[in-house]
Amino acid sequence: MVEAFVLIQTEVGRAEVVASALAGVDGVRSAEYVTGPYDVIVRVGAENLADLKSTVVPAVAQVAGITRVLTCPIATGPQL
Repeated sequence: MVEAFVLIQTEVGRAEVVASALAGVDGVRSAEYVTGPYDVIVRVGAENLADLKSTVVPAVAQVAGITRVLTCPIATGPQL
């Protein structure tokens, strides 16, 4: 299992709506709207890094209201 945090910037005033929408995306473990330079932080997971990059992260990025994403894989061991 590979996991990552996805840091998300949204359109103004859309953070809560985007976080709620992301909670239903396959591979999303948690989605929280926050304050600071990013509006939403999502924890995602997949069986391997290839699936994370090709399936989960693109599904997250396609949610309406997102303007920018930054994916940060969690460094937990040799699978990275």
